[in-house]
Amino acid sequence: MNIASSHCSIGGATALLGALLIATTLAFAQIQEERALGAVREQIETLQRRLEKNHAALESRYADLKQAETASAAAAESLRGVRGRLDDQRRHGRELADQTRQANERLATEREALASQVRISFLTGHQEALKLMLNQEEPARLGRMMAYYDYLNRARSVRIDNVSRELGVLAELAAATESAARELASLEREQQRELDALEDLRTQREQAVSELDATIGTEEEEIQRLRSEEQRLTELVQELKVALAEFPVDSQEPFSKARGSLPWPVTGHLLSRYGEVRAGSQLRWQGVQVGAPAGAPVRSIYHGRVVYSDWFVGLGLLVIVDHGEDFMSLYGHNEALLKEVGDWVAPGEVIAQVGDSGGEAQTALYFEIRKDGEPVDPRAWMRRAEPQPP
Repeated sequence: MNIASSHCSIGGATALLGALLIATTLAFAQIQEERALGAVREQIETLQRRLEKNHAALESRYADLKQAETASAAAAESLRGVRGRLDDQRRHGRELADQTRQANERLATEREALASQVRISFLTGHQEALKLMLNQEEPARLGRMMAYYDYLNRARSVRIDNVSRELGVLAELAAATESAARELASLEREQQRELDALEDLRTQREQAVSELDATIGTEEEEIQRLRSEEQRLTELVQELKVALAEFPVDSQEPFSKARGSLPWPVTGHLLSRYGEVRAGSQLRWQGVQVGAPAGAPVRSIYHGRVVYSDWFVGLGLLVIVDHGEDFMSLYGHNEALLKEVGDWVAPGEVIAQVGDSGGEAQTALYFEIRKDGEPVDPRAWMRRAEPQPP
């Protein structure tokens, strides 16, 4: 018996040790991955600074635009937060109003029941009870009637307690409603301040765009600017590929198998198509532009990991997702970026919102798919020729 117990104890200790070892290993792996990911983020930031240095002339023209658009994105994010809290507070106010209505209904019911009991008590009268007590000829009836009066008194006491409780509930609800109204008014004032700040930043952006346009005097200068932006984007993608070589995106469903079945990242209409002539017939589009309302959700087309999420010359607020097998998808001109470098995304997950950052004249998403750093026609990968609603 002792030997069996000993074996059981050893077995339990071994299982516990194994579980601890697995947990420790997983925790260590997570820490290592976070550290490595931090190093990759630093590499990307270094890459961004180096690209800015290599394209100093171009960057100087975009500096004010970048500052205005990133500040505008931050203000828009703050405004979304305020509006979210406003929605919560308004919902809370509606809940309080509903609770107040229900409490008033309960109070009315209790008051009516109490009034009915008072009327019954008044009609029977205390004199009847006194007569019964003095009348010794009907002791049986006396017992029944005294029990009835006792029941009425207890029922009336319960009703009075219920009325008092409901009055207390209504007082608490009134205080909560007043507090909610003050909070709502405060949030509405905050929202107006955020709207004013956002409007000022949009004015700054328009000025920066106008100044940028003024520096481009000829068609040749415009072509040179666009060519420089294309070169810089190609450098970014190639550098990201090298920096993330140690972080492959493994998937049980390879991206290459999804050709012809992917959803469009946004609902809208095509403004430009891959390979179409751009800027005086010397350049062609390397992706597509999809016109869509400002703030419309931009969704990842497939499983992957965010490898870039920042402002980029020519494309404004840009997200790049690595899908493995040397495939990447790019989403530019956004109003807001909702994912950070290192975040895993699923097909259809919202990663950004449509905007006009990067100096665009209209709200639209710029979308590319790249293989080995080279752009490919996105439409060949989509399940539909046009980005229609699902």
